[in-house]
Amino acid sequence: MSAVVLCPNVRRDEDLSYTARIGAMLEADGHAVRVCPVCGEAEQDAGALERALDGADLLVTLGGDGTILRIAPQIMRHDVPLVGLNLGHVGFLTELDRDSAGLLRQAAAGKFTPVPRMMLDVEIRRNGRRVFFDTALNDAVISGLVQNIHLTALGDGKKILSFSGDGVIVSSPTGSTAYSMAAGGPLVEPGAEAIVLTPICAHMLAARSFVLSPRRTITVLPEDVSEGRRCVLTADGRGLIDLADGDEVVVKKSRYRLLMADLGTKSFYETAFEKLGGRA
Repeated sequence: MSAVVLCPNVRRDEDLSYTARIGAMLEADGHAVRVCPVCGEAEQDAGALERALDGADLLVTLGGDGTILRIAPQIMRHDVPLVGLNLGHVGFLTELDRDSAGLLRQAAAGKFTPVPRMMLDVEIRRNGRRVFFDTALNDAVISGLVQNIHLTALGDGKKILSFSGDGVIVSSPTGSTAYSMAAGGPLVEPGAEAIVLTPICAHMLAARSFVLSPRRTITVLPEDVSEGRRCVLTADGRGLIDLADGDEVVVKKSRYRLLMADLGTKSFYETAFEKLGGRA
């Protein structure tokens, strides 16, 4: 039998009663269950999740896509497959919902396909020194606050585009169905490896998304940044980091990945049409 870690978002399952039912179901099948809540007052420290993952065979998040994005950097060093059970809204990354929770018995029994998801390393370089680092599953967003900003994006040091607008999104294939798509970017299969560069509301007719090689190092240079013209970086929506004039935001494929457990319930295309609309 397997060891299963349940990571409930306490904003979605406040008293953990639903988590307890899922745990009881898996324990009845003989699996060892560990519960490690995330988000809110009951949020664990990083060490608690590290300890829970030791020797684990499966990680189950109970919440929404935000729950997965929140813990992805903490679990990426462990090859423990993750499956999400949606207790939120759209839930594009979460394969299961309350009606299909019984399929967790299949997942705990190892009946799934492990699918690695590419991640992005994101850093800020200031005066030649790294002052910020994070790893994102979805995207890095460089944007202005209130006013538009001027940006130049480079690929391996060569200019890709330079424009004024609301900002730019550098996304992974997983993130292509999120903010990048809303800004007009393409959908990329999650199993692919690519970096997507998508301008946000560019004041330039020729500004379009680029699908780039995963071997590229993307550098975004915000220009004319001042106290009255703020520019910020956010990685997977985890807070706003103020950028200064002359900063370089560097994004590249991470050596780490997130391992997802694919139960084969729906194809990527079916999920895209169901969650994002458009199919009659």
